[in-house]
Amino acid sequence: MKFCWVTIPVNDLEESLDFYHVLLGLPIVSRMDKGAILAFLGELGEPKIELLQREKSTNTKSTSPITVGIEVDSLTDALEHLNKNGVALLRGPFSPNPHIIFAFVEDPDGYLVQLVEHK
Repeated sequence: MKFCWVTIPVNDLEESLDFYHVLLGLPIVSRMDKGAILAFLGELGEPKIELLQREKSTNTKSTSPITVGIEVDSLTDALEHLNKNGVALLRGPFSPNPHIIFAFVEDPDGYLVQLVEHK
């Protein structure tokens, strides 16, 4: 068994692509419009994030306890880049051991995104 992807329902696919692709740098692997509009993001051969915008968007923020984890080369640089683009730091940075540091931001739909730097 192998993990393939996780689907995240979004209100506005373009706004979510701006966050995950433009700001965080996840590559767009594919995109489809089959009644619902969706895009798969991530590295080839790795698990993906599927952003799914249904025909009738609810325009509500997520209350889901699920957190999306994204590895970054430099947490400091990532947080600075996001801050310059209007994405606020919610919590952190935390370093539970000398090998990892992470912080939390929120995507356009209210999902928590944990940015992780491995040292």
